[in-house]
Amino acid sequence: MRLYVGGLPYQTTEDDLNELFAPKGQVKSVSVIIDRDTGRSKGFGFVEMDNDEDARRAIDELNGTSLGNRTITVNEARERPAGGNRGGYQSRDRRGGGGGGYRDNNYRGGSRY
Repeated sequence: MRLYVGGLPYQTTEDDLNELFAPKGQVKSVSVIIDRDTGRSKGFGFVEMDNDEDARRAIDELNGTSLGNRTITVNEARERPAGGNRGGYQSRDRRGGGGGGYRDNNYRGGSRY
């Protein structure tokens, strides 16, 4: 089972997470999510455990506990939507968009000048 771990102190490493979860059961993999631009942790990560029972125990025992000076959230990870949508506004007709900026609601097309 794959677990989401949020509220991590920014200096948390994958080794730190492994040490935190290992006493709860066999850890298959650990990843701390890093911001591409800054190279710094985004404050969350994922832990995959071999056994669902151990994963549920880890959720029960670690969710709401402190790591560093922060309270962490541990729950079952949800799968990303198909298509790799990374969030943001999705229009009803699925063409994306939702930009920003000024919009003149009275403008009907054609040349404005």
